[in-house]
Amino acid sequence: MRKKIVAGNWKMNMDLPDGLKFAESLNEYFKAKPSKAEVILCTPFIHLAGVSQIVSTGRIACGAQNCASEPGGAYTGEVSPLMIRSTGAEYVIIGHSERRTYYHENDGLLNKKTRLALENGLKAIFCCGEVQKERESGIHREVVRKQLEDGLFNLSEVDFSKVVIAYEPVWAIGTGLTATPEQAQEMHKFIRDLVRERYGKDCAEELSILYGGSCKPSNAGEIFSKPDVDGGLIGGASLKKEDFCAIVEAF
Repeated sequence: MRKKIVAGNWKMNMDLPDGLKFAESLNEYFKAKPSKAEVILCTPFIHLAGVSQIVSTGRIACGAQNCASEPGGAYTGEVSPLMIRSTGAEYVIIGHSERRTYYHENDGLLNKKTRLALENGLKAIFCCGEVQKERESGIHREVVRKQLEDGLFNLSEVDFSKVVIAYEPVWAIGTGLTATPEQAQEMHKFIRDLVRERYGKDCAEELSILYGGSCKPSNAGEIFSKPDVDGGLIGGASLKKEDFCAIVEAF
């Protein structure tokens, strides 16, 4: 049975004291009320070491939101996967739509980051998804196919087994538009079918595919009930304890 996951992406929010306090409150919550899903907190770099210590009881895992594409050296401002792993973090988000859009990260670069992350003992949460124009033009499947083929599909089966895929319908994030649970299921099944073609049935069935499009307490249960949706990559709602816990409990 494949792993159910709810990952909270804090993005660029909360200073260090507030972030640690928030992580502590979530840790206490899930210690008292264990979840059926794995909970991951993907924090800004400054929080990683502190949050990793707070959640070391095993109820919650910790992840970074990005990593460098080089192992080390004269790359001012960058943080390598080895540095991330040394904090106790287990995961890293790669290719989030905001990284693709604002920082022009392409699939070749993201593939390099993914391979380096895996080499350094991290699990990758690899994001893919189409923008509104691509959805309206009917090319959304080809967009996602290319992102996966160029970003992931040169990995060995062993390495691929350490990857989680997050589907982000970019057009449904902060736009007022909403992807239906049926649209989420359709794309998740498409992704799983692509993985089956490339890596075989067993690998496809073990892959966790998360939904990353404005998931909230009111729709999480219906979205998570779909057969190919294995959890969520949660943005804004992950900054509100009641909302985030309710989404996790939707399982």
